[in-house]
Amino acid sequence: MKRLIIGGCMAAACCWVQVVAAQAYPSKPVRFIVPWSAGSGTDLMARAFAQELSGALGQQIVVDNRGGAGAIIGTEAAARSAPDGYTIYIGGSVSMAISPALYAKVGYDPVKDFAPVSLVSRFFNALSVHPSVPARSVKEFVALARARPGELLMGSAGNGSTSHLSGELFKQMAKVNLLHVPYKSGGQLVVGVLSGESHLSFSPVSTSLTHMKTGKLRTLGVSSTKRLAALPDLPAIAETVPGYEFGGWQAIFAPAGAPQDIVARLHGAILKASSAQGFKDYLYREGSDLVGSTPTELATFLQADVKKNGDLIRSAGIKLQ
Repeated sequence: MKRLIIGGCMAAACCWVQVVAAQAYPSKPVRFIVPWSAGSGTDLMARAFAQELSGALGQQIVVDNRGGAGAIIGTEAAARSAPDGYTIYIGGSVSMAISPALYAKVGYDPVKDFAPVSLVSRFFNALSVHPSVPARSVKEFVALARARPGELLMGSAGNGSTSHLSGELFKQMAKVNLLHVPYKSGGQLVVGVLSGESHLSFSPVSTSLTHMKTGKLRTLGVSSTKRLAALPDLPAIAETVPGYEFGGWQAIFAPAGAPQDIVARLHGAILKASSAQGFKDYLYREGSDLVGSTPTELATFLQADVKKNGDLIRSAGIKLQ
């Protein structure tokens, strides 16, 4: 009986310590790993979000850029970090769902090595064509591509990029043959389409907005299932190609093994930060959608996206070393 009493007291004390620890969290700055270089699109979004998250958590958020190797370097660093809540990580479609399928080996498992916290945003690509292309709608473009198989040049930001995969999925679902032209970067891709060197691209809406407005590119549709709130006059490609959707996303993760009470604290702070008007305005200007989720919903979403991108990469025969 005495042992049972002692054991019960120890268990109660342990629970009390955990509660106190959760209430005290965070008691020092939190490192925020961004697996892209400073100045990149994800970095700018992460910094805008970190500012709001700092206020929601009541603690400094220190952005730690770990760019390189298609976001693999930073993602590996996040996976190896201590699961104490003082390292969080912004993962996305490239690092968590695309790179693991493209490369023969990466030093992390996107599902097993991370504790999902919450989705933050989704962004989509725009199907844009050079003004010389005689198509003013997705329907007209599909008809043109079917009439000229293999003649239209589809630029991308490189093999395995989201612009490439958007196009490969479109080719499969619209039953068209477009000739892929990989560039070394998104900037070179934009120049290539603006000059007419390539006929079309599936570039992020944020990079196409300026050229859409000036008429230097003709944007036919967006890769979301429905029209974006920021661009209500731009049709969704799915209105012509039923079921078509290809979007990138960003979400917050902690290393696997992070205590559930700390994950819950982070989740609440993330939802509060996401609801800040300044951050919502930022996403709106970028043509992105604000998305929130529970940790369980993010886990389900991640597993589905890993499968979707893996299946697409294998069916298209895309390989990187």
